[in-house]
Amino acid sequence: MLNFILWVLLLAALLFWPMSKLVFVLSVRRLQRKLARALDEKEMAGQMNRARVISVFLSLLFSYLYNLSTIGIPGSG
Repeated sequence: MLNFILWVLLLAALLFWPMSKLVFVLSVRRLQRKLARALDEKEMAGQMNRARVISVFLSLLFSYLYNLSTIGIPGSG
């Protein structure tokens, strides 16, 4: 069980940075199209914080599902 949790956390940590950048770019582009103007620094910082929060959940979920499919159900022997 501990081995499974460690692999999930390791993969989630490795996925966090690229995933947060991807979510950030996609959300900034979407907001720029919606507002039809460039974003200022305060709006960019808000989008970065939003992207980080979303990336934490997505990377943990993906890492859990990936490890579940490769390692198997934890504690099943």
